[in-house]
Amino acid sequence: MKVRWTEPAIDDLESIRTYIARDSELYATSFIEKILHAVDKLENFPKIGREVPEADDPNIRELIFQNYRIMYRITYESVQIITVIHGARDVNKLPVKPWEII
Repeated sequence: MKVRWTEPAIDDLESIRTYIARDSELYATSFIEKILHAVDKLENFPKIGREVPEADDPNIRELIFQNYRIMYRITYESVQIITVIHGARDVNKLPVKPWEII
């Protein structure tokens, strides 16, 4: 199954990288590479992640990677990465839920 990154998720990665790079360019690059590697597994195992409790939709799932939630949607054709959000953020308090954007 093809893994596709949405624009909001790409923006999330760039923001995370920029934030970490303030302290360490090397660690920022390494961290993003590890996230990408974790997501690569979805190509063969799209249901590896748990259902997102807040979404109430079995096709909205997430991988937990360190302190981040990598949320994605399973469709017939692909796995769409919809956001990479820090686990401390309360998704219920966001004005628009990540799975409602796309």
